[in-house]
Amino acid sequence: MKIKRKRHKKKVKRLLYSLLVCFAFVVVTLNLSGAMAQQVTAQGKYTPKHYTELEFQPIGEIKLPDYERYQLDNGMIVYLMENHELPLVNGRALIHTGSRLEPASEVGLAQLTGTVMRAGGTKQHPADELNQILEQRAASVETGISNSSGSAFFEALSEDVDTVFGLFAEVLQQPAFAQNQLDLAKTQIKGGIARRNDSPDDIARREFKKLIYGENSPYARIPEYATLDNITRDDLVKFYQEYYYPNNMILGIEGDFDSTKMKSLIEQTFGKWKANPNFKKPQLPEVSQAKMGGVFFVNQPQLTQSNVLIGHIGGKFNNPDYPELDVMNGLLNGFGGRLFNEVRSRQGLAYSVYGYWSSRFDYPGMFISGGQTRSDATVQFIKAIQQEIKKIQTQPVTPQELAFAKESTLNSFVFNFQDPAQTLSRLMRYEYYGYDKDFLFSYQKQVENTTAEDVLRVAKEYLKPENLVFLVVGNQTDINPPLTRLASRVTPIDITIPGSPKSQASKN
Repeated sequence: MKIKRKRHKKKVKRLLYSLLVCFAFVVVTLNLSGAMAQQVTAQGKYTPKHYTELEFQPIGEIKLPDYERYQLDNGMIVYLMENHELPLVNGRALIHTGSRLEPASEVGLAQLTGTVMRAGGTKQHPADELNQILEQRAASVETGISNSSGSAFFEALSEDVDTVFGLFAEVLQQPAFAQNQLDLAKTQIKGGIARRNDSPDDIARREFKKLIYGENSPYARIPEYATLDNITRDDLVKFYQEYYYPNNMILGIEGDFDSTKMKSLIEQTFGKWKANPNFKKPQLPEVSQAKMGGVFFVNQPQLTQSNVLIGHIGGKFNNPDYPELDVMNGLLNGFGGRLFNEVRSRQGLAYSVYGYWSSRFDYPGMFISGGQTRSDATVQFIKAIQQEIKKIQTQPVTPQELAFAKESTLNSFVFNFQDPAQTLSRLMRYEYYGYDKDFLFSYQKQVENTTAEDVLRVAKEYLKPENLVFLVVGNQTDINPPLTRLASRVTPIDITIPGSPKSQASKN
């Protein structure tokens, strides 16, 4: 009974903290909305203002909260950032690994490793026991592996941080990789494979990556029934042992703690973890554009609209011109952007429309544009986007457009630093990918100094109309005029799922 009461008390306590934060956010939002929507006159009356008349204070330079960075003897890098606003502590570890490093015959291995590392419990605490301990404290520990990194998270009340952090360290150092949890994770991924053609958006994004990076590229390939069947528990253990070392990890902790005590706790839990002196960061896969132009089509007869993606390979965040390219994004996108104003509002061709230079930290992203339109407007919609791409390469932007784009870009950027946890995450990410910590300051200043000539220059240099790949997911019968108005050859894409009952039947 005492355990249940304590558990209930902590859940209520945590809920109250969450509600307090939400309430404060709502109050601030309502106050800001009222200030923007109305102006107080001298007589105390409210006068509505048009959105074009609103005035905003200029955004100041981002200021980082106090933090400490140091390194353990075993090579683990540690960030500490105290924040005593709420009695909560959260932490995050980044591990240099990723699904792009798994064998082509075992696609899904990294995802399974990241899932079962936590779901399978530890050598000291089986999964059910681990779950119960965390639940009693309204705490959480999670792990995962994405395309370019491994990660682990924990969150706990300050009074429980010793226990929860100890379990967090256990999960990272002594995962059990229980077979039953591996079987369950495989079943769940296979369920996703069976449903992956249910959404036209998912189809478009998946197939477009294959066209840009190549279907066998680690940046485009996806798990299949066969690749999952190739994976055993031993493969998970081997993948884990290849990358999970303290000298291949960055740990960051933010919240209500004393740094001196936290350092001692970190030393107790991670200090004895042996480094791998022979470990070298893995060589990343090469990247180049697979399809240089062309029109591709996925026929979905049940659809009443077309999902369109247009683009080519892009670049990285460390490109010296990235801030100017981001301002170009602001000119193309969102309310007030060229694509919205012209393609959606004036021509009425789109439900949604966008176009942006999407960078990545350590491999080229994509320039990608597109949206959704009705079937009979597909060709016209694509030509309208092409026209706007051409226009931004040939016509200088107006001072009003430039000011709007710079403000919207800077406004969006500051939301990455709303609280200490977000800021700490950014600092860790910059170090993880080898970026200078001052990257965020130089980016902000460069956006502020961007000129109309800069936008025109980067648009001419980086946008390659001749390399644009066009992908349409839609109803072939209803697309009129047909896609052959765009190119004499339209290449169909078969999205039949390999190994599924349907694909097996087609072979017989």
